[in-house]
Amino acid sequence: MQLAIDTSTGTAGLALVRDGEVIAELTWRCGQNHTRQLMPNVEHLFKQFDVRPEMLTGIIVARGPGSFNGLRVGIGTAKGMAFSLGIPIVSVGTLEAEAYQYAETGLPICPVFNAGRGEISTAMYRRKRGRWLQLVSEHITTVEELCSSIGSKTVFCGEHVPVIAEQLREHLGRKAVIPPAISSLRRAAYLAGLGLKRLDAGETDDPATLQPLYLRRPSITKAKHR
Repeated sequence: MQLAIDTSTGTAGLALVRDGEVIAELTWRCGQNHTRQLMPNVEHLFKQFDVRPEMLTGIIVARGPGSFNGLRVGIGTAKGMAFSLGIPIVSVGTLEAEAYQYAETGLPICPVFNAGRGEISTAMYRRKRGRWLQLVSEHITTVEELCSSIGSKTVFCGEHVPVIAEQLREHLGRKAVIPPAISSLRRAAYLAGLGLKRLDAGETDDPATLQPLYLRRPSITKAKHR
């Protein structure tokens, strides 16, 4: 049995997996209350499905990008459980987990999170000929810069998309495929799906060195004039 943990943003999620099947999932809007809400919800999930920590055989955790506090809480909890139980841990990019929900569309998928200061964090993924591919790595940009890079019909997903939907439609027209706002709530089941594949492939992380992914713009330092 595996536990998936996602506290990357104001949306948090947990999933319990047994024999490759998600048997329980919990998703909630936690704002900045990750520290106070995560463990009580883990304990609630365990109690509801009669699960004891020692029954776990692996931990899957979202590594970001996302909020500093949210990632710290989620990854810290996941590492602590992996250490204490002596079980493997695997991390998955949060943008990738967001995109995976739309893999069956066959289109390029662009997950978008709010990065603050008018910027967004994003990447690009696609399932092609049965293979799940990252087309563009995680990076910080603006909506305008993102739109200028889109050349074909693309699915835009993520909790920030409803905020920028009109901008996307204005810049891209029919090339912007925007799911209903009700589906913008990220689900831990898709994080679990990606994590299971990596666990099965032996692609585990070292809990001693696993760190959150915090995206930053490349810094440009001006030369000092003497």
